Amino acid sequence: MLSSAVFALAAALILSAYTAGSTELYTDPREYGLWYLGVSYGIGLLLQDTYFYFTHRLFHHPKLFSWLHQGHHRSRYPTPWTSFAFDPLEAVVQALFLVGLVFVLPLHFITVIAVLATMTMWAVLNHLGPDRLPSLFPHHWLGRWLIGPAHHSIHHLKYTVHYGLYFTFWDCLLGSEDLGYRQSIKNLHPPDSKYE
Repeated sequence: MLSSAVFALAAALILSAYTAGSTELYTDPREYGLWYLGVSYGIGLLLQDTYFYFTHRLFHHPKLFSWLHQGHHRSRYPTPWTSFAFDPLEAVVQALFLVGLVFVLPLHFITVIAVLATMTMWAVLNHLGPDRLPSLFPHHWLGRWLIGPAHHSIHHLKYTVHYGLYFTFWDCLLGSEDLGYRQSIKNLHPPDSKYE
């Protein structure tokens, strides 16, 4: 509930700043062109994923964990409710990204709503646990670069791997992907599988 209040305050701050004319938010989709709606949505997700990866990894530092992230990890086996379980300070750090984004990146209100909706749905989906969806999901050729319930469940069990929000590439690049994860995915789909 406290985290919800933090995000509500962030939304109020964004709307107040928009009213004062100090954000990059806009309402006319023709201002930047319709093509930009999709591009800015993709940029927003990539920036958010990057911000989340590095802050999330920082939250796991032993000196910060109990202050910023321990509440979320009370769920060793996550559920959809876990996706909303932020410690208040963690909620502040995550809300700061959204507040900062509207000051630097031109975003249509629809794009902001789409990013927020994606963030919420993705977080709920990733906290379903690995046994609630078909084993294929999201492990087809594209899905290997997307975080799904199996990927994130490993984070809740091991704590020291899988820090991303949407994409696996930061974990792959920076050595924080569980070494057995790719092999377990290959075991789901043999080399001659159409999902390779």
